[in-house]
Amino acid sequence: MSPLVAAASFTLVDGALVVAVVVLLVASAFLALAETSLVRMTRAKAAALADAGRRGSRDLVRLTENPQGFLNPVLLLVLICQLVVATVVGLLASSWFGVWGVLVATVFEIVAIFVLGEAVPKNWAVHHPEQAALFSAPLVSTMVRFPPIRMLSNGLIGLANLLIGHKGAGHGNDVTESELLAMADVALEDEAIETEERALIHSIIEFGDTVVREVMVPRPDMVAIESDELVEAVLERALAVGYSRLPVLDPGSDDVVGITYTKDLIGAARSEHGHDAVLDHMRTPHFVPETKRVSSLMREMQAETFHLAIVVNEYGGTAGLVTLEDLIEELVGEIVDEFDVEEPPVERLPGGDISVSGRMVVTEANELFDARLPTGTWDTVGGLLFDLLGHVPEVGEGVEIGPFRLVADRVSGRRIERVRITPPAGSGVHDESGAVIR
Repeated sequence: MSPLVAAASFTLVDGALVVAVVVLLVASAFLALAETSLVRMTRAKAAALADAGRRGSRDLVRLTENPQGFLNPVLLLVLICQLVVATVVGLLASSWFGVWGVLVATVFEIVAIFVLGEAVPKNWAVHHPEQAALFSAPLVSTMVRFPPIRMLSNGLIGLANLLIGHKGAGHGNDVTESELLAMADVALEDEAIETEERALIHSIIEFGDTVVREVMVPRPDMVAIESDELVEAVLERALAVGYSRLPVLDPGSDDVVGITYTKDLIGAARSEHGHDAVLDHMRTPHFVPETKRVSSLMREMQAETFHLAIVVNEYGGTAGLVTLEDLIEELVGEIVDEFDVEEPPVERLPGGDISVSGRMVVTEANELFDARLPTGTWDTVGGLLFDLLGHVPEVGEGVEIGPFRLVADRVSGRRIERVRITPPAGSGVHDESGAVIR
């Protein structure tokens, strides 16, 4: 072969290799962009994009449902592209620059692979995650379904799992409640949501862990009537307290035998049955255990269309009652109507002390004061103070617990109605939105 022919052949080969390097660099950059954007994309966000009808969102939803299904093949292809580029560039540099080829190739690979193949596409994907994910999802979805790529990736991952003794894929992508709460806090700091929305998110998540005992009206606070009372007398009492439903007790006991509706009493009085016993105008009560989840109870109330349930303890005794309004208030906060005469659950006193309702749940107090008050067989702050003292306290009697001091601020009979809490100096009280009140 003549030197001229050899030179021409060599030039053509070099040109083909240069084209191959450029193509592989572009492929590596695309795969790096796809890796970053798809890993950062959540299933919820992908579903929202699909609902909005964005192009490529269907493939995106499928990929986010199984992240390992696309991540391993993408990482493998990135590695193959970069290794081939490094090898080809090394050969070309050695051919063109001789002994200096290694240095030239190293510099070129660092600049080209890192800047063009990694930094630029990944940074763009970080700043434009939705566009990058929607752009890359269709092609990535096609690649991971290509049998040779899938088989090679699965085989290598299987070999790696065999070497490290890994038994199979876990559920590392599952989101916990604490992570959701933290995400809501971060979204509030980034002004992506309002404080009221953050409070609602927290309430909804915590709603599933709340039991009826924590939201019920306890037996001493129940307004109840006895079954032998007359309709007219009961109607006057119902109108006075402003309740549309009242539990009916067996005379001389705490056993609830029915529920009377004010509208039924009005109808009976207008039909000249005002001197009848309430026993003849009551409805069958619904009973629920005090350990029942409020989320389950709400679904039950919706399905069976009742608004009031009698709460019973483990011995079958009446522990209290719970209404649909009580459950809704756990989500949206207190609902006060024209008949309610409610004391504020939290009241700041002169000097820095805070007065709280004795019925405040301990976990709620811990959130408000950023405290670690203990939990146990009691649910409320009043119950905690009872347990710590070991007897019915006098007004002003208190106890130290960590940096806090709890004092019985108001006692009615054997009940602690208000508790005064002295927090440590410099601490604040969190409102329902999570903001600190100094």
